[in-house]
Amino acid sequence: MRDISTDRPARFNLTTLEPDLEALHERLSGVTVTCMDFAAFIDRIDRPGVLFYLDPPYYGCEDDYGRELFSRARFDELAEQLARLKGRFILSLNDRPEVREIFGQFEITEVKTTYSIAAKGALAERGEVLITSTRTR
Repeated sequence: MRDISTDRPARFNLTTLEPDLEALHERLSGVTVTCMDFAAFIDRIDRPGVLFYLDPPYYGCEDDYGRELFSRARFDELAEQLARLKGRFILSLNDRPEVREIFGQFEITEVKTTYSIAAKGALAERGEVLITSTRTR
């Protein structure tokens, strides 16, 4: 549960609601929201010039967003699909030997990050990888 802050105003402000909604409307005017499996989405959208950013559940944490929404076998499926892309991609995952093996055919760059969600106390630095298309298109 979040603490109530007494030293700053509330984030929700009725006096700015109308301009906030107008700014949101402008920002999202060209956006299409879909709810579909990643494989079907990639197949539907893939073409030269498209850049996909993919952020699946971390390897070993597949049930974090809901039981059976993303199985471990989907990582292999994703790697196979990315190898066939006409466009390009950036994929972020936790740095695990299994991840490096599954996505070893692509460019893998190590990065360090800290997780601030639900953090209590000092934030530990963690290893992640950015996996990208290897071909220039």
